[in-house]
Amino acid sequence: MLQQSRALILVKALPQPSKKHKETVCCAGVTAKGEWKRLYPIRFRQLSDGSTFKRWDWVSFEYERPPQDKRSESCRVYEDRIRVAGHMKRPERARFLNPLVVPSIDEAAARGMSLALIRPRGTTFHYKRKSAERIAKEREHFAAVERQTSFLDPELKALEPTPYDFRFRFEDGGRRRHFMCGDWEVHTTFRKRRDESGSEEAALRWMDEKFNDEYPRKGMAFAVGNMAARPQTWMLLGIIRLDEAVQGELGF
Repeated sequence: MLQQSRALILVKALPQPSKKHKETVCCAGVTAKGEWKRLYPIRFRQLSDGSTFKRWDWVSFEYERPPQDKRSESCRVYEDRIRVAGHMKRPERARFLNPLVVPSIDEAAARGMSLALIRPRGTTFHYKRKSAERIAKEREHFAAVERQTSFLDPELKALEPTPYDFRFRFEDGGRRRHFMCGDWEVHTTFRKRRDESGSEEAALRWMDEKFNDEYPRKGMAFAVGNMAARPQTWMLLGIIRLDEAVQGELGF
């Protein structure tokens, strides 16, 4: 049954090659009532101008429940009916999202959630360069799906893999965790800073300062989600600059 919704976008995960859809991006956000919605499959780079969105945009969309995905937040989206319906300004963000923060990933799982917002503590951002063999393999995966061209789809330049893995160590509900960062925005930021400065080293120094100093000092949240096939496996999907709750904050 076709349904309608409107959500504030918080997550745009790294694009993944897909035999059926060429290239997909898993996106997620929350409704005005604080309900999580997972938007999939979205061929983000093939969206029309009126449908392209970014973090903090309100997006209206139509969807059906996916037959193979039993997670309650998951929506099989009709991407040609996505419309940007506003943008949340910075002063509104903490008041809206802080009431949605859960104490830990374990608590989110206990509540039956497959998407959640947490406040990590004791965070450390770090990176490691990928091997040449791994970069070549990832490059070929994207090139292969782009060769599966349909006359109905615009031709896209195959995505170039990020040469680094970005990771976070953090404390969550008394547990130490070590997650790969699957936030597309983080990887896009690296490329942008590298191209502007002409130096990978300068881009990495900027990211180190941003994620090891500024974000933890000013307030940071992680958007996390689990896998449909392995619900016990959680991933880091979004790094969000979010002020801590202030005394007397009432939420919605």
